[in-house]
Amino acid sequence: MGGALAGMGSQLTAVAVGLQVYELSGSTLAVGFVGLAAFVPLVVLGLYGGSIVDAYDRRKVLIVTLSGLSAVGVTLAVLAWTGTARVGLLYALVGIQAGFFAVQAPARQAVIPRLLSPELLPAANALATLAMGISFAAGPMLGGVLVDQAGYGWAYGVEVVLLLGALTLIFTLPSLVPEGEVRRAGLGSVVEGLRFLRTRPTVGMTFFVDLSAMVLALPRVLFPAIATLMIGGGATTVGILVSGIAVGTLLGGIFSGRLGRINRQGLAVVAAVVAWGLFVAAFGVVVALAPGPGPGGQANWALWPAALFMVLAGAADTVSAVFRTTILQVATPDALRGRLQGVFTVVVAGGPQLGSLLLGSVAAATGEPTAAIIGGVVCAALVAVVSVRQKGLIAYDARDPGAETGLRPRRGVEPTLSP
Repeated sequence: MGGALAGMGSQLTAVAVGLQVYELSGSTLAVGFVGLAAFVPLVVLGLYGGSIVDAYDRRKVLIVTLSGLSAVGVTLAVLAWTGTARVGLLYALVGIQAGFFAVQAPARQAVIPRLLSPELLPAANALATLAMGISFAAGPMLGGVLVDQAGYGWAYGVEVVLLLGALTLIFTLPSLVPEGEVRRAGLGSVVEGLRFLRTRPTVGMTFFVDLSAMVLALPRVLFPAIATLMIGGGATTVGILVSGIAVGTLLGGIFSGRLGRINRQGLAVVAAVVAWGLFVAAFGVVVALAPGPGPGGQANWALWPAALFMVLAGAADTVSAVFRTTILQVATPDALRGRLQGVFTVVVAGGPQLGSLLLGSVAAATGEPTAAIIGGVVCAALVAVVSVRQKGLIAYDARDPGAETGLRPRRGVEPTLSP
């Protein structure tokens, strides 16, 4: 429940900041630089934050980081209400927000395997994905409507209320001090986590395929220009498109019961990411055929097929997320989960920020529809080719996770800590 509320607030803010930057600058590339502003803090604190998670009570880490996110939300609201927001200030606040998120996310993920047995992890991760789907569906739509009807200040104010609700729920958790040998947070601890990752090549492949999807084929940065120039509908259309991905995630979570029966989890990850890329490319084709805004800037017919392909892409992402998370949790002992989840956070959260810059640059050169088509096709092709050549992920079987598919240490390379 806390994750759903915090995620809803974060997604609301992501839409509002993107719209505000586009309004202030009139540039899709400037919206892409929002991703760059978040990328560096996500990478640095995603890695270092994982060592913090492995060194301290994870409940306390969540309390501190959610408090920080709430403070950033208050600052965004004040800037909007006073009319003092500038693109540079928004970039700075996005960077601070990303830093808090980079520590909060691995702490939240490291909690799940402490509370449940391994056989329940796919179901638990499906439930967590369902909560994420709720937040991704409601947050962007709420953000678009609030910006249209009430302005940026009220949008950021609602985010603060949601984060405070999440913070209140975190107080209900028990103390969650890491088990096993606890290392002091620092560079040495980070290096130990990365060294352990080298002994788990299948986990590394799950990071690669997800990074490919997020960097090459996450079209979110294109939505403000698409809503303004090609489909119409303004901020509400942006909210619908972003929510389309989330609705797919939500539906994937609701109908995820059968996922627990799938043993070839690595193959499922690859198939889901390839499907994601193809659905994004199809979205680009629909946008390319759009006739432009209707009378008064209203949305045209292309909105609904475009939103449908975003729903399908979100459903594919759910399958990928559930199994990538499960493979990581099974492969990692509790004393190292924060650090490995930190790397996971860099990939999951940092990838989209880098992707925003990349797709924003491609769109500036070729147009938004072409950027979506190219990104989706390249993503699907790259993941398919690399996964066939590096067979460890495709061969992974949950019935024998220690088989020679990446979860047993490679010969001559021993992990720092045994699971």
